[in-house]
Amino acid sequence: MKNFMTTDQRLIDEEPTSTQRRTLIGGALVALLLTPGQAMAQGNSAHDESFVLLLKGVYEPVVHGPNLGLHGVNLNDGSYSKNLIYPVSGIAGHPNVDQAIGTFYVQFAGDSAVYHVPGGSFAMRFTSGGLAPTPDGQGGFFLDGTFELAIVEATGSYQGLVGGHNHMVDRLHQRADGSFDEYCFCFIRPA
Repeated sequence: MKNFMTTDQRLIDEEPTSTQRRTLIGGALVALLLTPGQAMAQGNSAHDESFVLLLKGVYEPVVHGPNLGLHGVNLNDGSYSKNLIYPVSGIAGHPNVDQAIGTFYVQFAGDSAVYHVPGGSFAMRFTSGGLAPTPDGQGGFFLDGTFELAIVEATGSYQGLVGGHNHMVDRLHQRADGSFDEYCFCFIRPA
């Protein structure tokens, strides 16, 4: 009887690239968190369907934030930090997971988060969640956890998200120098 299971030794010997790792993790998380019907809809480009984004990079303070047309948001009040947004699944026209497509704004000492991506912007409020610290061995901490957010306002093609939800799976690295390096999957779905 022929063995139907084969192994490519290169897959065992070579370390996966960050792109391969992120694609695998993102795809696995999508499969686990979405229903079969939602997972099949990931290929569609409509912003009234679920999609997944990755927040990645070192946070910077917002010095001169843009006016995104969101009434409840003032990015220039000194309370926001920003980071980059990368596509994982469900954003048509942006297949390169290594190319940033937008900017994420968050209040570390507040409850607001804002996503600015092609086609519009949307604002959210943190409703629950938290992070558990683990020392990194270099004077900082890995902060792992999840957050739930409610989508409260949106512009452009994202208006159908209002009333929807964001489930964040976060690994935030608070470095010894006080900076924060983010790696967070955001599972966004409409109401």
